Amino acid sequence: MTVKTAKNGAGPAAPLISQKAHSIQEYRHLVPMPLALGEKACQQSTDNLNQLLADTITLRDMYKKHHWQVSGATFYQLHLLFDKHAAEQSALIDMIAERIMTLGGVAISMSHDVAETTSIPRIPKDREEPAVQLSRLLHAHESILLSARSMAKQAAQAGDDGTNDMLAGDVIRTSETQIWFLAQHPVDVPLVRSNGSH
Repeated sequence: MTVKTAKNGAGPAAPLISQKAHSIQEYRHLVPMPLALGEKACQQSTDNLNQLLADTITLRDMYKKHHWQVSGATFYQLHLLFDKHAAEQSALIDMIAERIMTLGGVAISMSHDVAETTSIPRIPKDREEPAVQLSRLLHAHESILLSARSMAKQAAQAGDDGTNDMLAGDVIRTSETQIWFLAQHPVDVPLVRSNGSH
């Protein structure tokens, strides 16, 4: 029995690991989708959502960094909270990326592209105290909320109801709830207080 060999000299069961080809779709170029939505609206939404995607990936990564590096008396509570919020941001990341693809765009994905695109300031590699971690997260959330509200209005005006619904119903509400949980930690109140009256 003769075993056929591939062009690279390997047998038929050998993986073809050096394959190269042209891109099937360039970044920022749309594939027309039958969404009853104009190309201009789709382009605007995909551009906006890719910015939001880069910022959301950055926020998720900030949560994971702080989850690993948190310290102090509130370690356990914040360790769990940061991880819960990171998981919720991961769900949003998938939702935003899939919306971009649904609109016919290409979702940003690689860390170097995210780093070049995000509007959230780069944070140090160092380990920081919880108050600073919380402050950084709150500022990042606020930045995302400002962008998401503006993007939601633009989508609504362009007739892109799906993007508007996702931004208002998922991205904005998730961020607002996470801000609420974060903002309660740096409030300066004693653990126990006697009011002195009965």
